[in-house]
Amino acid sequence: MNQRTLKAAFLSTIPVMTGYLFLGIGFGIILQQSGFGLIWSIAMSTFIYAGSMQFVGVGLLTGGAGFIGSNFIFHMLKKYPDYRIICLDCLTYAGNLSTLEPVMSNPNFRFVKESITDREAVYKLFEEEHPDMVVNFAAESHVDRSIENPEVFLTTNILGTQVLMDACRKYGIKRYHQVSTDEVYGDLPLDRPDLFFTEETPIHTSSPYSSSKAGADLLVLAYHRTYGLPVTISRCSNNYGPYHFPEKLIPLMIANALNDKPLPVYGEGLNVRDWLYVEDHCKAIDLIIHKGRVGEVYNVGGHNEKRNIDIVKLICKELGKPESLIVHVGDRKGHDMRYAIDPTKIHNELGWLPETKFEDGIKKTIQWYLDNKEWWETIISGEYQNYYEKMYSNR
Repeated sequence: MNQRTLKAAFLSTIPVMTGYLFLGIGFGIILQQSGFGLIWSIAMSTFIYAGSMQFVGVGLLTGGAGFIGSNFIFHMLKKYPDYRIICLDCLTYAGNLSTLEPVMSNPNFRFVKESITDREAVYKLFEEEHPDMVVNFAAESHVDRSIENPEVFLTTNILGTQVLMDACRKYGIKRYHQVSTDEVYGDLPLDRPDLFFTEETPIHTSSPYSSSKAGADLLVLAYHRTYGLPVTISRCSNNYGPYHFPEKLIPLMIANALNDKPLPVYGEGLNVRDWLYVEDHCKAIDLIIHKGRVGEVYNVGGHNEKRNIDIVKLICKELGKPESLIVHVGDRKGHDMRYAIDPTKIHNELGWLPETKFEDGIKKTIQWYLDNKEWWETIISGEYQNYYEKMYSNR
């Protein structure tokens, strides 16, 4: 740990230390009244005080200015105030530094603007902070964009993962965790609701995005087998909740409906997704990095299967908007029909289950977008507007 880390760690122990000081003084008085000398009293009190210096973890989170990564940072700093969290993010189109404003003044938080593909920058950061764990959220993640430009997905999602793991090998690590997706499994037929993705389901990708994530997953497992790197992987279903970039289905429909703009739905909108509230996902990752078995893959699903068209209609209903805003556009190339995850393994091993029903989560999400218009209006007024026109205007 460097001097900055130790300073932050010490400040975090002050409340605990104060409590132990009073306990030590009281214990010392009891010792003296029992006939023990001053040296014994000081020694025993010091021993008790030393217990307040708890282990302080140093975590490196990549892609922390994005949707899931930022929510995970909030979760970790709230649950583990003694942990030091370093966020590494190069702030591409989906990375928004304003999202992290609530924690920027936290002495246990540091933001670094660099790319995970920059080996020199990553190594320098490892030398400065010596993280105990790495959680890799950094990824190009939108399927449509991967169809338009596959190369950037391969570079970030695969080569960036390699750079991170090489740094872990070089400087040492207690846990490397790869945040992946259920899309690596391909899709399931609509007429077989009894089928679910398990950790044993073969990888069968459909898009450049899912292929890049599958490639990264295989590389992570290879580094574990070849080099003994302590790794875990989580594959989650579709997330939703606060700070979701407005190119994805739910935030896009909310933003467009609030502005009385058309609601573009691919094809007939019959594609089914398993929806997971982002806070539930953060809790799952927390459990995996602390208690999950090294070398294992854990599926994280919400048991909330919904058709896209039904979600759009629900958003219209919640916002009091007419369904006439819905416009069916040409379908996405190679569009997967159904995703559904079986989270039995993570439940049996770690006790995790999703806590948020979709009906409750979608209401909380809509309310968040109503309360935080400035956040998403700033985003859609920039470069994203040009991208939106390109993707939907000619379908």
